[in-house]
Amino acid sequence: MAGIVSRNFDAADETRPFEDGKGRLDLLHTDHGPVGRAVFEPGWRWSSHVKPIAGTDSCTAAHVGYLASGRMKIVMDDGESAEVGPGDFISIAPGHDAWTLGDEACVVLDWAGFGDYAKR
Repeated sequence: MAGIVSRNFDAADETRPFEDGKGRLDLLHTDHGPVGRAVFEPGWRWSSHVKPIAGTDSCTAAHVGYLASGRMKIVMDDGESAEVGPGDFISIAPGHDAWTLGDEACVVLDWAGFGDYAKR
């Protein structure tokens, strides 16, 4: 293992597009597991743009991440909800829907839940 590893998401190991061109997931495979940068375009909603890919009723990934830009609404299957924005740390249990708020793309870095996210 190298002492320093520097990678750029613009040269990701894998890119997974969302339905209808509403964003993408850029994934880096690291010695510590997958790390992802998702770009959720305005109008993106998990239940519309990832559900057809995942084939589940709600998102089954557990997320641990950071919002770099944009805003997002997250609603758990039990009705608990939150709005998050730039600079926020997030930890989200499986069983949720989410969507972008406003007209700015929401960029999220996630080092826990994107390994199998938006994967057919």
